[in-house]
Amino acid sequence: MPDSPDPPGWLVERPGLTALALASVLLALFVLLPYLQYVLFGVVLAYILLPVQRRLEAYVRPTIAALAVVAATLLVVLLPLIYVLSLAVGQSLRLVRSIRQGEIDVEMIESMLESNGYAVDLVALYESNQDRIATAVQEVTNGAIALLGSLPSMFIGLTVTLFVLFALLRDGDRLVSWLRWVLPIEDDVLDELETGLDRLMWASVVGNVAVAAVQAVMLGVGLLIAGVPAVIFLTVATFILTLLPLVGAFGIWIPATIYLVATGRLSAGVAMFVYGLVVTFSDSYLRPALIGRSSAFNSAIVVVGIFGGLIVFGAVGLFIGPVVLGGAKLTLDCFARARTDDPIDGAAPDAGGLVTDSEGEADSSGTDDDS
Repeated sequence: MPDSPDPPGWLVERPGLTALALASVLLALFVLLPYLQYVLFGVVLAYILLPVQRRLEAYVRPTIAALAVVAATLLVVLLPLIYVLSLAVGQSLRLVRSIRQGEIDVEMIESMLESNGYAVDLVALYESNQDRIATAVQEVTNGAIALLGSLPSMFIGLTVTLFVLFALLRDGDRLVSWLRWVLPIEDDVLDELETGLDRLMWASVVGNVAVAAVQAVMLGVGLLIAGVPAVIFLTVATFILTLLPLVGAFGIWIPATIYLVATGRLSAGVAMFVYGLVVTFSDSYLRPALIGRSSAFNSAIVVVGIFGGLIVFGAVGLFIGPVVLGGAKLTLDCFARARTDDPIDGAAPDAGGLVTDSEGEADSSGTDDDS
């Protein structure tokens, strides 16, 4: 039976200090937990805006550059985002009210469909599913209503986000250096983890969120031109649906097309159908242009990461959830190699392509397509 590896020297020689360090980290986590999603939101924003910070540092001091970036983020991103979400919630509530009060003239839509050669008993279908439709729409807005209903807590949370953003922009490099110094991990492993997590963050923020945002704006403009009601709500819904593989913008522009045809606007419906196809298939061009030929996640990690991240981290889980799952696989790869004394560039078993880099090959953990 092989001998078990000896524990690290720092653990044997200083057990009291080690226990104190672990307890301190645990207490710090308890302090962070109430506003963890806002702290993580600040981390995501800092990751996105770090290139802007470094460009500004060529002209002004880091503190001035960080203040400018934070102020611009507040005015250009956060305040407009809150305003758009409030409009979307208002439109969705009006839609729910219209459905529940029977204000939608289904018989008129049915007669128009029949005049165009489509005989459908929409009255019976609508009456049998009226409550279900209203409930489904209302459930979509429940989270946003709760968010807007807790404005004092949200104000404190956004304040935390802005302070975290400022600190990371100004002192992020020093924080990373400090973490590398504190963590009892070899430098080559830390280099690998840093590179892999950077790829995961880039793919999550750009490969999923940015592409979804572009497609949502594109479809929102088309819906506005076509005269479809509740455009802001439908645009926000498009953004959420586009984050999910195999769902995408289909869930919005197909009902919009049916609505336009049913209301007698056949040419607008055809145009919306064609434009919707363009928006949907633009993913094939946007994603390679932004992050390369493939993302760092497969569909399972994206879906589980998004839904699980929403539950654990709140709205910021859309960004963080897939990164946590991909990072766990990357960390376990490093742990397995350290346990078996494999070199850092040794081949690891392929986990079904769970995490790949932007070139469609294995991630920085050393996994190889040819292994």
